[in-house]
Amino acid sequence: MKKIFDSTKDKIESLNQELAPIKEERNRLNLEAKKLAEKRNALNEKTKKLRTDANSIKEKRDALNMQVHELKSLRDQVNAKRSEKFAKISELQEKIRELNEERPEGNLWQVEKEIEEIDWKIQTNSLPVKEEQELVNRVRQLETQLVVQKQIKKVKEKLFALRTEERSYGTEAKTIHEKLAPLAEQSQKFHAQMIELLEKASKLQAEANDLHQKYVETRQQAQQQHQKCVELIEKIKAIQQELKENADQKQAERQSELQKNLEERALEKLKSGEKLLWEEFQLLAEKGLI
Repeated sequence: MKKIFDSTKDKIESLNQELAPIKEERNRLNLEAKKLAEKRNALNEKTKKLRTDANSIKEKRDALNMQVHELKSLRDQVNAKRSEKFAKISELQEKIRELNEERPEGNLWQVEKEIEEIDWKIQTNSLPVKEEQELVNRVRQLETQLVVQKQIKKVKEKLFALRTEERSYGTEAKTIHEKLAPLAEQSQKFHAQMIELLEKASKLQAEANDLHQKYVETRQQAQQQHQKCVELIEKIKAIQQELKENADQKQAERQSELQKNLEERALEKLKSGEKLLWEEFQLLAEKGLI
C-alpha cells in the first residue's frame, strides 16, 4: 500500500512540475494581453479625440463654405447685372457710331451758334429773296443736324449713366470677392487640417487594429495554456480524490478492525465475568449481545 501511495504522490509531484511552467506561461500571456489591450485602448482614445477634433474643424469649414457659397452667388448676381449693363453699353456705342455717320463736322454748340447767327442775320437785315431763301435752307439743314447732335448727346448721357452703373457693379463685385477670398482661403486651411487629422486617426486606428489582433491571438494562446492548466489540475484533483478515498477506506478498515477487537475483548470479559468498561458495555448493547 505504501508503494502505491508513494507512486501516486510522485505522479502528483510530476503533474505539479508540469503545471508550474504552463501556469507561468499562461500568466505571462495574460499580462502581455493586458498590456496590448491598454495600448490598444489608448490608441482608440487618441483616434476618437482626433476624429472629434476633425469633426469640429469640419463644422467650421462647412460654415465658411456656406458663407463662401452665399457670397459667390451674390457676386454672380452682381456680375450678371454688370454683364447686362455691358450689353446695353455696346448697343449705345453702336447707336452713337450710326449717328456719327449722319453727323456733320462740328459739335452741338457750334451748330446751335450757327443757327442763332443766321436767324439774327435774317431778322436784322433786309436781304434779297434768293439770299434769304438760301439762309433759310441752311437753317433747316442745321436743324436736322441739331436733331442728330441732340440724339447723340442724349445717347451719350445714357451711356455715361450705364457706365457709372457698370463701374458700381464692378466695385461691388470686387468688394464681395475681397470678402470671399479670405473666407475661401481659411476654409481650405480648415479642410487641410481636417484631412491631416483624419489621416493621423486612420494610421492610429490601423495600429489599434493590429494591437487588437495581437491581443486576440495572445488571449487565445493564454486560454490554451489555461485549458492545459485546468486539465492538469483536474488530473491532480482526481488523483488526490482517489488518495483520499483510499485513505478513508483504510481508515474505515482500521476502525472496523479496532471495533472488532474491542467487541472480542468485551465478549471475553463478559464470559469470564470481568467488569466491562462503559464503551465495551455500550458496544455489546448496540450489537444486542447483552
